[in-house]
Amino acid sequence: MPISRRAVTRLLGSLSAAAVVSPKSQALEPGVILGLDSSDMVWLDANENPAGPPQAALEAITRGAMASARYHFDEFGAFAQALAASEKVKPTEVLFGVGSGEIIDAALCAFTSATRPMITAVPTYEIPSGMARSLGRPVVEVPLLPDFGFPVHVLAEQAAAAGGGLIYLCNPNNPTGTLSPNGDMHWLATNLPPNTVLLIDEAYLDFTDPSAAESAIRYVRESRNVIVTRTFSKIYGMAGMRVGFGCAREDLIRAMTPFRDNVVPILGLRAAMAALSEKQTLIPTRRAAMARSRTELCQWLRSNKIRFTESHTNFVMIHLERDSASYRADLLKHKIAVGRPFPPLNRMLRVTLGTDEEMWRFREAFLRLYDV
Repeated sequence: MPISRRAVTRLLGSLSAAAVVSPKSQALEPGVILGLDSSDMVWLDANENPAGPPQAALEAITRGAMASARYHFDEFGAFAQALAASEKVKPTEVLFGVGSGEIIDAALCAFTSATRPMITAVPTYEIPSGMARSLGRPVVEVPLLPDFGFPVHVLAEQAAAAGGGLIYLCNPNNPTGTLSPNGDMHWLATNLPPNTVLLIDEAYLDFTDPSAAESAIRYVRESRNVIVTRTFSKIYGMAGMRVGFGCAREDLIRAMTPFRDNVVPILGLRAAMAALSEKQTLIPTRRAAMARSRTELCQWLRSNKIRFTESHTNFVMIHLERDSASYRADLLKHKIAVGRPFPPLNRMLRVTLGTDEEMWRFREAFLRLYDV
């Protein structure tokens, strides 16, 4: 069964930092684990988008409910073509799956082995490393730079020393929210060692000001050894629909294809198709709304002399004066769920941006606990 980014994220956020969790775990909500009534929980733990699916997607789901009795393989080709047109690549350079996590899984299976490691910098989205280890593949992890940037030269050196492998780079990075400079991305994509594939996870790129970052899909168009993954879970607000995709050179797509299921839930597919039709207006509108919410939170943090890391995403890492695990547990008592631990950032708290009301509840509870 392919790994579920959504399921694992919710589980990891709910367990104590000391727990050992398999990346194949089932989804469990913090309120369920602690025996809390979760009816009025504020969920700021999994980087979801409070805007939810766009109206066109909701209408497609409603119209298509009766269609869910069948797989509808006949619609998959049109979906690949729509994704390709959206990203200006060929349909043969697109692979879609159950969330972008399935594409990441397929890349790990195809481009790592007992002798070819997965290589990344930490802290970052940890599920790929967990998946690689569960497959018995070596994992090389180096520290992020002091500004939380990816040390691209070190990543390339590690790949060269290993004789190749798969480099995983999340841009913008989760959990730090920081952005890798375009120049660093260009250097890495154009200086990959032999037998090395670069996988760039762009789950949060649509929240970033386009003047500050360029999608790495340009390197797919240049036929580089680059895979770029995207998801409908974040900017499109469709986390529960479980639809994602990757773009890569055709031979890389062929290598990954045997390691993925060939079925995407039809309601998710139709919702994604409908959302794509609104892409040109929806993404700028939602990006602006999230930027407003992020700015308001950051201004509030500054006014209270609380440090944080500048973010380009729909979440913010807040610097605490104490261990984040106890803070997280105290917030949960106020029915505020925030992000899971990201060692070694044990005194930092990742908070997803929610609705205005949710952020008001968070600020009220956070400050009350911060002053204790």
